[in-house]
Amino acid sequence: MKNDQPDSGRRRLLAGSAATIAAATLGREAAAQAAAPAAPAAKPALPGYVAWKNQDHMIVHTSTTIETKRSAFGTSIVTPSDRLYIRNNLPAPDASIVANRDAWQMAVEGVRQPRTLSVADLKGMGLETMATVLQCSGNGRGYFADKPSGTKWSVGAAGCVLWSGVPVRTVVAALGGLADGARFMTGTGGETLPAGIDPKTIMVERSVPVRTFEDALLAWEMNGDPLPHAHGGPLRLIVPGYSGVNNIKYIKRLAFTEQETEAAIQKTGYRMSPPGAKGDPSHPSVWEMDVKSWINGPAPEAGTVKAGWVQIQGVAMGGTRSLRRIDVSLDGGQSWQEARFVGPDLGRFAWRQFVLPVQLKPGQYMLASRAQDVQFNWQVEASPENGGGYLNSGWRSHAFPLTVA
Repeated sequence: MKNDQPDSGRRRLLAGSAATIAAATLGREAAAQAAAPAAPAAKPALPGYVAWKNQDHMIVHTSTTIETKRSAFGTSIVTPSDRLYIRNNLPAPDASIVANRDAWQMAVEGVRQPRTLSVADLKGMGLETMATVLQCSGNGRGYFADKPSGTKWSVGAAGCVLWSGVPVRTVVAALGGLADGARFMTGTGGETLPAGIDPKTIMVERSVPVRTFEDALLAWEMNGDPLPHAHGGPLRLIVPGYSGVNNIKYIKRLAFTEQETEAAIQKTGYRMSPPGAKGDPSHPSVWEMDVKSWINGPAPEAGTVKAGWVQIQGVAMGGTRSLRRIDVSLDGGQSWQEARFVGPDLGRFAWRQFVLPVQLKPGQYMLASRAQDVQFNWQVEASPENGGGYLNSGWRSHAFPLTVA
């Protein structure tokens, strides 16, 4: 922020005045400045490539990590595109790749009839629409007590999105089925890599269990519009129920492989390593998301609400399974009340909105929620601390105090 400085004319006037007058004048100015409230720091502006998003609903951590405010999710299940978070492991490729979306090409390997397909080819092979939770692996990192390095996301590195594209299983069938020995589905992103370094040290290439191809989608549309460049357009691999890093943007290669990729982002990155330890292949990979929920309203930033009827509302997800139940606590988990899901059920990979109407008297409350999936798995009270701050689903760390007056 620029500091106000006296102009040169004013300095000359003071220099020509009596010393006592100058001292008195400066003293009055200093006192006035001390008494005046500090000007609020300017909010970081949205980077140009996402300038179309709603600034009022976003928290800009860096140019590649932009979070949705907790109060901005709304209650209509699908997260509006202009409020959806941004997380890029590498700078996006040049926006010219969406000038002719149908021309983008992707190689398919590890099938009986390997082939390079354009988006236009894929559009002729099939069409499906699904809703999935897209959630950064580090969502909730800011709540871990060990304070692992990385963006201190709260809940806003997530959203529920409608994708349209062709099912991967349809593409595999059209190319003769999987080749023998396939154990993983490996996606490679189309980001431009710096010259002169080993690509595997920086490239975005992830392997997930081969069974995921049955539910996966090659998407060219998001929330009814062509897939935005900032979110992976013209083509993105969607792996339902798996954390965001596995949903490869700008996908240029889809391979069914016997081994996991040797790329660092898979081999040592995004591993559930002990706190302070570097990840290695012996540590579990960051793959499936857990049962999770949190309260969005009243939002923590609301501070104080009026006594009376309050609609406590939020979102809940089951990872790869549908949800069975959602509970809300007003006293930090000492007691629970069953809430109800609201709105349509968009499938097991989408999140559900929930609400609990309560009449609150003046006082202090601690709001928390916990979800249960159809296999009776409850959301955990606390997720294990880990080196990367990944997959924080603990209901206790997502709880927050509320004052009712």
